[in-house]
Amino acid sequence: MTIRVVVADDQELVRSGFAMILGAQPDIEVVAEAGDGAEAVEAVRRHAPDVVLLDIRMPRMDGIEAAGVVCAESDAKVVMLTTFDQDDYVYEALHAGASGFLLKDVRRDDLVHAVRVVVAGDSLLAPSVARRLVADFTGRGQALEGAGGPGGPDSGVLGALTARERETLVLLGRGLSNAEMAAELVVSEHTVKTHVSNVLAKLGLRDRIQAVICAYETGLIAPRQG
Repeated sequence: MTIRVVVADDQELVRSGFAMILGAQPDIEVVAEAGDGAEAVEAVRRHAPDVVLLDIRMPRMDGIEAAGVVCAESDAKVVMLTTFDQDDYVYEALHAGASGFLLKDVRRDDLVHAVRVVVAGDSLLAPSVARRLVADFTGRGQALEGAGGPGGPDSGVLGALTARERETLVLLGRGLSNAEMAAELVVSEHTVKTHVSNVLAKLGLRDRIQAVICAYETGLIAPRQG
């Protein structure tokens, strides 16, 4: 399988550099480059890539807005690129539907690995990091649309899950790895992967990061306070 990628960055040297690194891989094809978010959206509509690398700060349409459009209109996985590692950018990127977040000084091997990781359905932020970010975000009182709130888990959203799948979502929200979940549930890692896949499919989630967010939004896990 060849992974089709669109690279969007308003700095030509950065954009071409990333495209060159990725294009040199035998399993990756850069199908288009874009200089701003609007061009990136058009490139996605035209080429139907598997992965889109989006710089956060771009003219006409920034990366956050472009990510929202791309995730709404396609199945492409979005990876945000920035020179800034401030939490607010991470929050905005995740809620726009991004599957990951990388700084532009990422190492060559890590950039290639990132593309392969998101295609496989995983996230670029370790689950424990995603959990900390979301818990801190909700703990500051910034309401998330669709949250179950203090009244308890949103049974309408979670009703499609079996009891074991709900347990799996809780463990995802706690940031456990597949191995840790297997130990907690006393099952094999293969079985855990099946449960995780079922949770993502039934809830219409792109990856583990969105599962973490869902666990908080539905009230299945209470955010830390303070």
